[in-house]
Amino acid sequence: NMELLCCEVDPMKRALPDPNLLYDDRVLHNLLTIEERYLPQCSYFKCVQKDIQPFMRRMVATWMLEVCIPAPFPGPSERSDIITIREISKAVFFFFSGLFMAFFLFSLLCLPLQEWELVVLGKLKWNLAAVTPHDFIEHILRKLPLPKDKLLLIRKHAQTFIALCATDFNFAMYPPSMIATGSVGAAICGLQLDDGDSLTDLLAKITNTDVDCLKACQEQIEAVLVNSLRQVQQQQQQSNPSKTVDELDQASTPTDVRDINL
Repeated sequence: NMELLCCEVDPMKRALPDPNLLYDDRVLHNLLTIEERYLPQCSYFKCVQKDIQPFMRRMVATWMLEVCIPAPFPGPSERSDIITIREISKAVFFFFSGLFMAFFLFSLLCLPLQEWELVVLGKLKWNLAAVTPHDFIEHILRKLPLPKDKLLLIRKHAQTFIALCATDFNFAMYPPSMIATGSVGAAICGLQLDDGDSLTDLLAKITNTDVDCLKACQEQIEAVLVNSLRQVQQQQQQSNPSKTVDELDQASTPTDVRDINL
């Protein structure tokens, strides 16, 4: 008898975990030590770019995430929505025509762009290896007593929370470790895998975070998710008033957050 094994495979090609990094507490300690170097010292909306508003930053951050994170392949759709081969050919033709024009214009602007890149790199002192919340996820997860069959889902939910935090300026001055810890806590609580305050205490101990600050951060992260889902549903209902919430297309947030339970 032939046995068939069906399993969910992560479509993203990722590097394998390096035990030399994940199982050495010195790496986590170094991340916690240097993370504050990359935090803004003040709200640049008030001190640097007064003509820029937080909602403008949110629009750009959301667009960047949607560009960087590939959308899943759509499922079966109505016949009128199916793209024919002719339409694909036309789209490819116009795409490459536009691409050729873009390369031509880019060749004219190449030198000024490179000069500006050097200006930005100079301001950053060529230090591009900033610490982000994603750097802490694996270090946190390996120290938690979690069921192995839930790790993939917890990681996915935590990454979704981090993506949402990246679009909200209120988290800009939070240390990456706190955002990561709060996101993991929110993911575990949303899946109802927590055992009360002991989880929060353990998370706070792993990243040397104040317990009350961590609770406040986690609550704020959960509120951002609820608000994001509400906005998506309102936008989709306005564009598709004849459809119910369940019939609406996939959320336009950076990653699919509809399957996260709070």
